[in-house]
Amino acid sequence: MRVVMVSKALIVGSYQRKLEELARLDDIELTVIVPSGWREGRAITPLHRAHTAGYRLIEAPLAFNGQYHLHFYPTLGRLLRSLRPDVLHMDEEPYNLATWLALRQGRTIGSRSLFFTWQNLIRRYPWPFRGFEIANYRMAAYAIAGNPTAETVLRAKGYTGKLAIIPQFGVDPDLFEPAAAQVPPAAPVAAGRPFVIGYAGRLVPEKGVDVLLRACALLPQSNWTLHLLGKGPAQEHLAALAGQLGMTDRVFFLGHRPSTQTAEIYRTFDVLVLPSVSLPNWVEQFGRVLIEAMACGVPVVGSVSGEIPWVIGDAGVIFPEGDADALSRALAGLAGDASRRAELARAGRQRVLAHFTQAHIASATAQVYRAMIA
Repeated sequence: MRVVMVSKALIVGSYQRKLEELARLDDIELTVIVPSGWREGRAITPLHRAHTAGYRLIEAPLAFNGQYHLHFYPTLGRLLRSLRPDVLHMDEEPYNLATWLALRQGRTIGSRSLFFTWQNLIRRYPWPFRGFEIANYRMAAYAIAGNPTAETVLRAKGYTGKLAIIPQFGVDPDLFEPAAAQVPPAAPVAAGRPFVIGYAGRLVPEKGVDVLLRACALLPQSNWTLHLLGKGPAQEHLAALAGQLGMTDRVFFLGHRPSTQTAEIYRTFDVLVLPSVSLPNWVEQFGRVLIEAMACGVPVVGSVSGEIPWVIGDAGVIFPEGDADALSRALAGLAGDASRRAELARAGRQRVLAHFTQAHIASATAQVYRAMIA
């Protein structure tokens, strides 16, 4: 079975492990089309070739780079006519121009096509984007929803075709693994060493990092530090808030790191917090940093925003979003209870191995491909 996947997300090196897992399957001949980079405001994230064994990775020009709804691949039609895939996997939302153009081009050469969606809020888009959605619902042989709420939204908006719930990417448990062979060493924080609270992700208001700062300021323990991995427009505000709360010397901004280097930073955390705060037009769609930390044997704490409770399951701690007092209590409890941290670390690692590895995601995706052409 010849499969072509088109995905701007796959410029991220660690995500490409899913492709290697797909390519290992005997019945799949995989080609992946990606741009040379993706623009976020003034910054461009370049393609990072990290895991490229067993499949063909093609860089293609991208028009309107940085425009989520309007970007497209001008040479895709020519590539598809050359590759003649049985399955065209368009790794984009159904309301995007790129998806509409790709599914039309796939149809002209007889490919069976699918699209992917994370959208877990019902949002009504204006024309022509609503038109793209309706047309893509008709043209797609299958849809993949990244979370259960996305399936509900897709059905509510009129999609009646076949569908599977599969997160876009998992984690490589050999890269994201605990620091020690035993998961994890059930010992208290060493005397004199601070309790390390970690956050990973964009520094933007909806991620609730300000809530995390206020929660840390309320901790009864004095021996802690907060490490913020990532960058974004809210960094200046967050640094000022840390100063106002009198804890500048305990808050460390680590900046951005390549995806293949984040595991070593997670392993320095005693706990990872994802304190996302829902907005009228956004709720957390997955929270990938949660499964990365869980795979590393790091206990996780997350708010109730969007899909966070589904991702964590019973392998972490959930608190009401925006509630700094509740988050502070959760952190204080974990700081003082090494056995509880060890229990959550083991449960988190096991949950990832059962549901969220790249191999698991690849296998489930391959099942969709087989169903499409059966």
